Amino acid sequence: MECVIGVVGRDFAVVAADTSAVQSILVHKTDEDKVMVLDSHKLMGASGEPGDRVQFTEYIQKNLHLYQFRNTIPLSTAATANFTRGELATALRKNPYMVNVILAGYDNDVGASLYYIDYIATLHKIEKGAFGYGSYFCLSLMDKLYRPDMTKEEAVDLVDKCIKEIRLRLVVAPQNFVIKIVDKDGAKEYARREYISDSPPDAAPVSEA
Repeated sequence: MECVIGVVGRDFAVVAADTSAVQSILVHKTDEDKVMVLDSHKLMGASGEPGDRVQFTEYIQKNLHLYQFRNTIPLSTAATANFTRGELATALRKNPYMVNVILAGYDNDVGASLYYIDYIATLHKIEKGAFGYGSYFCLSLMDKLYRPDMTKEEAVDLVDKCIKEIRLRLVVAPQNFVIKIVDKDGAKEYARREYISDSPPDAAPVSEA
C-alpha cells in the first residue's frame, strides 16, 4: 500500500512518501525512508518491490556520484531523469525493475523540476504527481488545489491534505510519512508525519471489597 507524492512550486519541489515496509499482511517496519537524496540538489521518491526499489535507487545514486567524480560537474535534473529512464528501459528487456519513480531537482538555470518515471520507462515532466494506491485520492485533490506559484507552506499543506485523505479513505493505509524538499539551498528532510492513535485512558484499579 505504498504512496509517493510530488509537487513542484515556485522555486522548490516537494517529495513525500510513506515509511512502511510491508509484505503480504505483515508490517515489518514503519520508518523506511523511500525518498533518497541522490546528490546535493536531487531527490528520488520510489515505490515498488522493496529489493528492486532499494537496489535501483542506490544504483542511480552511485552512478550520479561517479559521473560527477569523472567530469567534475553534476548531471542536471533533466539529464538524471533521462539516464534513469534509459536504465529502466534497458532492464525492461532483461530483468525488469518493478519500481516507479518521482524525481525532483533544482538547477540554477531552470529552477525546480519534477519528473514521473514508471516501471515500463515512461518519462514525463510534471508539476504534480503520485504513485501507489494513495494516488487514487491524491490526484483529484491536486487537480483541485494545486497552483504553480505555491509557496513551500502551501505545498506542504497540500501534501498534508493528501496524507489525511489517504489515512481516511484507504482500507489498509500507511500511517507514517516523510516529506523532503529541494530548492536552491539543497535537498533536505522537511518533516515527518506520524500517526498517533487515540488510546483509552488507564482504567481505574478495582477496589477490593
